[in-house]
Amino acid sequence: MSFSFTDPKPDHNRSDRSFSFTEPAELEAKLQTITELAHEILRLVAEVRRQISN
Repeated sequence: MSFSFTDPKPDHNRSDRSFSFTEPAELEAKLQTITELAHEILRLVAEVRRQISN
């Protein structure tokens, strides 16, 4: 399995946003990391909302 993505409009002020996955296990690991980061972001947003409400 092979998958790659390159930002079609690179912004030179950002870091390189190219991704290349060659193994399904590597893809799974990357997706798991993204999932964990998304959950952490949602947890932090909920915490900020809770603080604003109090």
